[in-house]
Amino acid sequence: MSSDIFITLFSRDLKKLRKEIEQYPSENTLWVQLPGTINPGGNLCQHLIGNLRTYVGLTLGRHAYVRDRDAEFNQKTFTQVQMLTEIDALHEIVISTLGTLDEAKMEEEYPRHVLDLFPEQSVRLTLTHLLAHLSWHLGHINYHRRWATQIQTGKQ
Repeated sequence: MSSDIFITLFSRDLKKLRKEIEQYPSENTLWVQLPGTINPGGNLCQHLIGNLRTYVGLTLGRHAYVRDRDAEFNQKTFTQVQMLTEIDALHEIVISTLGTLDEAKMEEEYPRHVLDLFPEQSVRLTLTHLLAHLSWHLGHINYHRRWATQIQTGKQ
């Protein structure tokens, strides 16, 4: 994939992430623990923010960031409004960073080890993985939002 395709796909999914978080009917709904699931939508969103701020913003774009991965899953770091602000900032960081990547840079070795299955990891391969990771958790968030909303509103 070229940087233009990555820009299009990351932008699409980050906008979908924002829309999902906007559609939670209340702050509490973000954190509802559903039976049979591990992470509520709020924690998954925090995780996506930390993941992309680290692996795209910090590593490729040199945007300062200190990640606390444990807190992404174990704390309510952001309110719903703060999450939306963080997603907006993340969108800007990711898209501006991707815009700096030419074809030669895409083929360079990614400076951090991310994928256990691949001893050599190009920037392109790592971005493909990060996009799949974003889309995967976006589906989890959509599922969580729909079920948690039904539980909270009593509509089944």
